[in-house]
Amino acid sequence: MSGDLPVDSDVVALTAALVDIESVSRAEQRIADAVERVLRAAPHLSVVRDGHTLVARTDLGRPERVVVAGHLDTVPINDNLPSRIVGDDLWGCGSCDMKGGVAVALRAAAGIADPVRDVTYVFYEAEEVEASANGLGRLARERPELLDGDFAILMEPSVAGVEAGCQGTIRIDLTTRGERAHSARSWMGVNAIHGLEPALRTLASYEPRRPVIDGLEYHEGLNAVAVSGGVAGNVVPDAATLTVNFRFAPDRTEDEALAHLREVFDGYEIAVTDSAPGAMPGLDRPAAADFVAAIGAEPRPKFGWTDVAQFTRLGIPAVNYGPGDPLLAHKQDEHVPLAHLRDVERALHGWLRGAPTA
Repeated sequence: MSGDLPVDSDVVALTAALVDIESVSRAEQRIADAVERVLRAAPHLSVVRDGHTLVARTDLGRPERVVVAGHLDTVPINDNLPSRIVGDDLWGCGSCDMKGGVAVALRAAAGIADPVRDVTYVFYEAEEVEASANGLGRLARERPELLDGDFAILMEPSVAGVEAGCQGTIRIDLTTRGERAHSARSWMGVNAIHGLEPALRTLASYEPRRPVIDGLEYHEGLNAVAVSGGVAGNVVPDAATLTVNFRFAPDRTEDEALAHLREVFDGYEIAVTDSAPGAMPGLDRPAAADFVAAIGAEPRPKFGWTDVAQFTRLGIPAVNYGPGDPLLAHKQDEHVPLAHLRDVERALHGWLRGAPTA
């Protein structure tokens, strides 16, 4: 055992130990301290700590470098600690999202001293809260040299398969203006809520684009996600807002996505409330292609947003690969199959060692 985590035991025991350390976002010190002790005990790693984010690197002079990353924080506890094994699954807050993936990466960091590629391991804080607090994002903005690499693997739950890249997301408030009037004399005013009707018709008839990138078909989506407006039960409203979320394929930039929205909703007052870029899969890169071949499963496109986009901003292709079903993330019954933990560890560790795994 290294430090107070059973890193030399097996991936299931280590995942359980990590789950049992409460690490709700902004309270990651205890788990970061435990992970740091493991990393600093490995003589083949150089370790940097930035807040509660840790970067550990091999420096063997290999021609390629891969970045393996996972976040240490979880959503708030929901009567789902301590961890427990039920049948073939390990249950507990963070078991799926994403302490199982962290356990796989941490055992690789501690135990693989001579990988065929140089490796940078990143264990970071505050992924589950606003983007400004995200430890990986902070490194990308302030210390990007620590994330240099040819390819990145984010250990997000992906049903133990490869999900390449991710879609971008942009959220806008679309506002209509009117004129107040008493509802008994509505013809004296202009109803702003009624003014949303053309935009809603546009959304209902919108045909999303389905581009193919690196052989993967992405499926865009444009949806109303909220409506607000109204003054009182007897007043014609003078303002109404429709909130629209656009999930766009990674071949569009954020600026291109916004330009598309301005074209679709021409004439409307638009304000951007949230935006994040997508991530190109980059499966044509040698390291990425070799990784996919080693895993032996057909890659799938990632339809949600993940931190692989942080790597795209740095020009590094990235995939999601980790144990667990993302549909169970943040749920009270969150759990991860024991088989996923073992399969992902066998495949990733074998690839890092240069051994055939498929």
